[in-house]
Amino acid sequence: MIVLGIESSCDETGVALYDGERGLLAHALYSQVALHAEYGGVVPELASRDHVRKLLPLLREVFADAGIERTQVGGVAYTCGPGLVGALMVGAACGRTLAWAWGVPAVGVHHMEGHLLAPMLEPEPPAFPFLALLVSGGHTLLVAVAGVGRYRILGESIDDAAGEAFDKTAKLLGLPYPGGPRLAALAEQGDPQRFSFPRPMTDRPGLDFSFSGLKTHALNTLAGLAGSEQDRADVARAFEDAVVNTLAIKCRRALQQSGLQRLVIAGGVGANRRLRAQLAELMRARGGQVYYPRPQFCTDNGAMIAYAGHCRLSAGEHADLAIAATPRWPLDALTAPAG
Repeated sequence: MIVLGIESSCDETGVALYDGERGLLAHALYSQVALHAEYGGVVPELASRDHVRKLLPLLREVFADAGIERTQVGGVAYTCGPGLVGALMVGAACGRTLAWAWGVPAVGVHHMEGHLLAPMLEPEPPAFPFLALLVSGGHTLLVAVAGVGRYRILGESIDDAAGEAFDKTAKLLGLPYPGGPRLAALAEQGDPQRFSFPRPMTDRPGLDFSFSGLKTHALNTLAGLAGSEQDRADVARAFEDAVVNTLAIKCRRALQQSGLQRLVIAGGVGANRRLRAQLAELMRARGGQVYYPRPQFCTDNGAMIAYAGHCRLSAGEHADLAIAATPRWPLDALTAPAG
């Protein structure tokens, strides 16, 4: 079965075609970074309007790249939530309408499930079960994954997600939107010995995260400095080291508690070089394996939605004719496909 996947949960429009036999046929992604940079963050109304403008051209591009006709599509998957409700409705309306017009089933996909399953698009995907660290702008989760739809949340952020903390701290440092990657680039010039930031919630049992205090710590540290480029780089390095080390500590605990030997890193922050290095070293020391999606599939994309949708559609799952979005949708509310 060939599945068309549509992602429109926030500020990236993604479209892909996935074939259960041949794998990923084609994908295209449009980022709204330039649109929102002027405002220092995502403006929901502008995001929705831009999805409307870009979705159909991307659909034409993907079909042309794959060299297939719409009559060959056996199902449509679209991100149903969580995310910005207006942006979600654009993808849901397009996906559900195309499926109805083509006479094929459609399914709404959980955005986080898409991220969790993104490593399955790689040549050497992880086998179930595995531990997943899902780190993005809106979510930081540790999840025991027994199979598609079989998720048990072990820990989550009680305030800012890791990616959100990166972006907010980047703003304190005067870096433009999107700040996370720019903070990581600035940290490359920083002195790792100059400042030591706390590793929040690592001095107590448990697997939950809290990153909002690191932002405050960065603000207070900056207040006592002259604000030179080196000062900013040193603060960026201390902040990045604290976040990365905290994530690694919690992953180690989760692996010990769960007994799992495979670790999957998903979400936009999963592209961070220092995080990948620390977690690779952690898994080497444990004799386990770590898996990542390729960098272009760490951020939001249509390929992960097409794959997750294929898993559910091929098991006989499908949505009714209603066009609906679920902006707040707990991951552990999902169930395994009936097939």
